[in-house]
Amino acid sequence: MQNGMHAETERCVRAVQSKDARFDGWFFTAVLTTRIYCRPSCPVVPPKPENMTFYPSAAACQQAGFRACKRCRPDTSPGSPEWNLRADLVARAMRLIGDGIVDREGVPGLATRLGYSTRQIERQLLAELGAGPLALARAQRAQTARLLIETTPLPMAEIAFAAGFSSVRTFNDTVREVFALAPSELRTRAPRNRADAANSTAAPGVLALRLPFRAPLNPDNLFGHLAATAVPGVEEWRDGAYRRTLRLPYGHGVVALAPRPDHIGCRLTLSDLRDLTVAISRCRRMLDLDADPVAVDDQLRTDPVLAPLVDKAPGRRVPRTVDEAEFAVRAVLGQQVSTAAARTHAGRLVAAHGERVDDPEGGLTHLFPSAEDLAALDPEALAMPATRRTTLTTLVGRLADGTLKLGVEGDWAETRARLLALPGFGPWTVEVIAMRALGDPDAFPVTDLGIRYAARDLGLPSTPAALTARAADWRPWRAYAVQYLWATGTHPVNFLPGQPEQPEQPEQPEQPEQAAHAEKGVQ
Repeated sequence: MQNGMHAETERCVRAVQSKDARFDGWFFTAVLTTRIYCRPSCPVVPPKPENMTFYPSAAACQQAGFRACKRCRPDTSPGSPEWNLRADLVARAMRLIGDGIVDREGVPGLATRLGYSTRQIERQLLAELGAGPLALARAQRAQTARLLIETTPLPMAEIAFAAGFSSVRTFNDTVREVFALAPSELRTRAPRNRADAANSTAAPGVLALRLPFRAPLNPDNLFGHLAATAVPGVEEWRDGAYRRTLRLPYGHGVVALAPRPDHIGCRLTLSDLRDLTVAISRCRRMLDLDADPVAVDDQLRTDPVLAPLVDKAPGRRVPRTVDEAEFAVRAVLGQQVSTAAARTHAGRLVAAHGERVDDPEGGLTHLFPSAEDLAALDPEALAMPATRRTTLTTLVGRLADGTLKLGVEGDWAETRARLLALPGFGPWTVEVIAMRALGDPDAFPVTDLGIRYAARDLGLPSTPAALTARAADWRPWRAYAVQYLWATGTHPVNFLPGQPEQPEQPEQPEQPEQAAHAEKGVQ
């Protein structure tokens, strides 16, 4: 069992007394006298220390008989950054629960995906989080229900179905138990100014939401990267927002994500409302919104070379993906070619093999093709060298038959080994997939041209071995150090669309197995 922050009583008390929002989601404060649980930054007068007790999850608070605070709304805190930092059983289970596996496949399905018995998983989750998988999934359903109650005019029966409840009665009982209010009372008491403002300009069927994050957040490289590498038909930058199509368990969706000073504006259109929780979870993961930027930046600032880069633009996130298999395919398509060429290759695959979708609000036309769709294509139809055709067809074949899994449940070390065994996969491709698809915060594509040029310009070692040794002090946040190194250049991935034009950087020579873009060496 790992002892989380909730076990450090004195530290938790200090965080609550100072109303420190940095710790929202790290732990929850339960007040023994009122039987209410709060986030650390709750605006009410802090209770006496002897009346506080601390839990690692909202589900544990609920299971212990506490109800959610109506002022600070602890169920809307950012998620714990631990689940994206770790690759042990508990962290992988939490990522899967966040992706809705328990609702879709039950606890046995969760256990099967993780390769453990249900008893082992329940025991470890209970030991570390104070709640088992069913309680954790129930807390997530309650949060989804509250979101729909407060921000949509949907009938309660539809909300119960969309949030994953088995019956309206269970939905009503859970909402009353968790929030101490009936669903209709929650809707009446909702902060209408926020909900109405969010949805007043939304088209019919569009959900307008706010995705919280821990400050600071620097949107430049995050959204710049997604916009600069957008695949035609699947992604676009429109009206100050990154938009893309989503392949989801029950259907498909279109999301628009726009950076705001204190949240990410999110507009979702779903073909099946049961996908709401999953869609939000995947968008949060893509934008790395559950990261702890203070911890990351404090560690990187200990290096005198990185410190000025961090101080200049703190809070950089790692741009990730909503679909791990899609990103792996795109990583192969981008090997040794420019950004434009990679987008062209991907766009051709989408046009030929992607499922068509309707997007009344923009120019999106397709879902990115699944591995199963791509496994059936004729390799000779691919306009790329024969060796890369072999790399791509082998990859999609392994993804389609299930011998290679890149989902959130994967063990990072084992997945790296499986990828390295594929033809055409070297350290660069594997580490970029580990960084952006698997979500390993310590992934380090040290052979990337952009990193090597940045290291050279900053006076850091530029050979892979020497730079790896120098980067030991950046662990476990080397993927974030990569974002700061890449940001020293003028590649479009470093800037939000619409920012003033940056001076062009001379093209750098390509090198084999770097999968590097000619303009900068990043993907």
